[in-house]
Parts: sequence; structure tokens; C-alpha cells
Amino acid sequence: MVFPVETEERIRRRALSISQEHLRKVVEVTRKSHQMVELFVNDDLKGAEKVYEEMLKLEDEVDEARRNVSRELAEVGAILISREDFIRFTDLTSEIADLCEGAAFRLVEIMKKGWRVKNDVKTELLKLSEGTLETVLKLREMIIALNYDSAKAREKAKNVEDSEKMVDRVYRTLGIDIVSSNMNIPVILLLRDVCEFFESIADKAEDASDAAIILSLTM
Repeated sequence: MVFPVETEERIRRRALSISQEHLRKVVEVTRKSHQMVELFVNDDLKGAEKVYEEMLKLEDEVDEARRNVSRELAEVGAILISREDFIRFTDLTSEIADLCEGAAFRLVEIMKKGWRVKNDVKTELLKLSEGTLETVLKLREMIIALNYDSAKAREKAKNVEDSEKMVDRVYRTLGIDIVSSNMNIPVILLLRDVCEFFESIADKAEDASDAAIILSLTM
């Protein structure tokens, strides 16, 4: 059976729309993770626990949005040639939300234990989370651009790449500072995890950007 071009176009636009809605929720989770670091820097345990609960609820919404994308794409079947690319994109961005939650959990645990963290490490960690959030925001800008200009979206992919590189530089420096500090071993191990999660978030955003480039070729 041959489907009209208009039908394929409509399906692609619908798939893009629900993928963008999914990404919007992922961005909200990422914002919360940065807010969590700000609270960590200010030793605000009560505020951090509140934000962590909000993150858990948002993560459930991300999962539901991902399932919504999967259901929509399953219904259209082979009509949409780029179906697998949409699935890959939403899978990658869902992983961002999972990483955000993992980082937040560890920060809350450090605060609950009352373990001391060096101020310069806190400052660099805040810089790392800012860069991570910026990378995800650049990814969102790229996806929004797919609504009106696929070529422009591909240009914006370079911004995601540049932001990820900045995160990587901060991550490397911070990692050395953490392991060479005189903080307690449990703190060092947990903070290393947190840093790796934030760096991985930026990596996932760049991978999602690559997937979006492939999508842009069909829009």
C-alpha cells in the first residue's frame, strides 16, 4: 500500500512534536539537577530533599512521555521510515533524566551524612552542572529548529558539540581535584560518581544531537 506524501509528512510532524514534549520534560529534570547542586553548595538539605522528590515525579513523567512516543510510533508501523531514529533519540534523552536522578541521589546522601566537601570542589561542581544544563538546552534549541529549518538545526548541532567539549574540560580538572583532595574516601567516591553522571549527561546530549541530525535529513 502506498501512503500519500501528506500523510507521511503529518506523521513525521506528529512524531517530532511528541519527541519535543518528551525532551521538554527531560530539560525540566536537568534544571532540577542543577538546582540540586546549588542547594548542595549552600548546604540546604531540606531544600535538596524537596527538589529530589520533585525530580522523582518528573522522571516518572519522562518515562510516560517516552512510552507515549513508543506507542505512537508503533501505531504508524513502517509508514514512517525514520521511526527507529525517533526511538533512538528519545531513548538517549531518557537516559539523561536517569543520570540526573542518580547524581541528585548521591548529593542528598552526602548532605545527610554531614560529610565535608571542599569549597573549591563545590564551586567547580556547580560549573560542571551549569555546563551540562547548557548542553541540554542547546540540544533543545536544535530540536525546536527542526520545526522550521532542518539546515539550521544541523548548524545548531555544532553548539551542542562545543558545549559538550567545555563540560569535558571541567570534568577532567574536577576529577583530579577530587581524587587528590584530603576528603573522606566515601565522599571522594560519591563525588566522582556525580561528576561522571554530569559528564555522561553532556555525552548523551551530543549523541542525541547526532541522532537528531539524521532526523533532520528526513524532515
